[in-house]
Amino acid sequence: MAKEGFNSKAGAIAAAAGSAVGLGNIWRFPYVLGQNGGAAFLLIYIFFMLLIALPVLISEFAIGRKAGLPVMAAFQKLAPGKKWYLIGFSGVFCAFFISSFYNVVSGWTLYYTYISATGQLTTLSESGIEAMFTQTASDPVVCMLWMFVMLGITGFVVSRGVEKGIEQYSKILMPILLILIVIVCIRAVTLPNAADGISFLLKPDFSKITPKALFEALGQSFFSLSVGMGTMTTYGSYISKKQNLSQSAVSVAMIDFFIAFLAGLMIFPCAFAFGINPGQGAGLVFVTLPNIFNQMSMGQVISVLFFFLLVVAALTSSISLLEVVVTYLKTQFNIKRKYATLIAVTCIALLGIGCSFSTTLFNFFDNISANVMLPLGAFFIILFVPHVLGRDAIKAELEAHGGKFKLFNLYFFLTKYVVPIAILLIFINNILSWMGINTFDK
Repeated sequence: MAKEGFNSKAGAIAAAAGSAVGLGNIWRFPYVLGQNGGAAFLLIYIFFMLLIALPVLISEFAIGRKAGLPVMAAFQKLAPGKKWYLIGFSGVFCAFFISSFYNVVSGWTLYYTYISATGQLTTLSESGIEAMFTQTASDPVVCMLWMFVMLGITGFVVSRGVEKGIEQYSKILMPILLILIVIVCIRAVTLPNAADGISFLLKPDFSKITPKALFEALGQSFFSLSVGMGTMTTYGSYISKKQNLSQSAVSVAMIDFFIAFLAGLMIFPCAFAFGINPGQGAGLVFVTLPNIFNQMSMGQVISVLFFFLLVVAALTSSISLLEVVVTYLKTQFNIKRKYATLIAVTCIALLGIGCSFSTTLFNFFDNISANVMLPLGAFFIILFVPHVLGRDAIKAELEAHGGKFKLFNLYFFLTKYVVPIAILLIFINNILSWMGINTFDK
């Protein structure tokens, strides 16, 4: 079976950035930022992204490219006869579980694009918009049907392969994403009193930083780059030896941060212009923003653009999640990509139906993947680099393009000593929070 790969550096960066940029950047990041002090939180988030998340991303790229294989097969090759392959196995299941509920939420974004375009949101009162979201999230038929549409689009892209599918469509979707978010940002910053929202995003007030905010920044920086489930290991196996891995990882991190920052620039001026609390929580996107759009000129147009923007962001991430599962089936069972895609989509759809009908199942898959599998996967990935591959092997891979990785000593120190501790803290806090024990309330 011929080895697949990205055809260009731009394609590799677009695909990896697409995986990192998702609903977490545009839906979760702004309200977490709003709840934790704005600009000061943003600076701490950047610090943690560079210190913690970026070394994990570089490590995943390096493991994948060194093995030349997707996540599970990569660990089987690099540590034969040992149990390290279980990291990859866990990553595949994590991607599988996330896909099952992520495509349900992605379906909401597509449905909201439809009802925005047909003017159904513009006729609703504030309470009516809230009732609309409650009804949408609790209607299993609506959730299921729109989930099928998103999963079908995702499956089509992945079935076409790495170069003609993932790379080609990522190079189209990422510029569309950027163009849409810039258009909505321009409208947002030209609203009356928008300056207050811009100030909230750009002028730090460190008195608002609490232990809880520090921990939120650490967790958000880690999960924002889509590390810990093998997606970036799989994508790393598609990257040419001629490419500078550390530079590619930095480019992905910069794009990911830039989109998250623009999401804040898009949302906070709107919130402040209409006197809305920027820390409204998870309902900010589906409840609060539609109310704001209804109060502004050209509101329906902006609403359609905004929700289509969410669709694109969701799609770029769901493609990478499905690819992890497909490459596992394709590699382990030696079947063609189109059949592997069909099997993966069918199994994910079945779980997605369960998540559409059961909030309990939805929340279970969300919690088990985010709180347990992702941090544990990242923890063992980061241990694998210094303790199994070793300093010389990882350095050789990161310099395979012929140039020097000038910050290698810093990277290796962080990987060996700092990052594992940070991931363990995230894991412990996640488990305690899941159990209802809040360790960082203030």
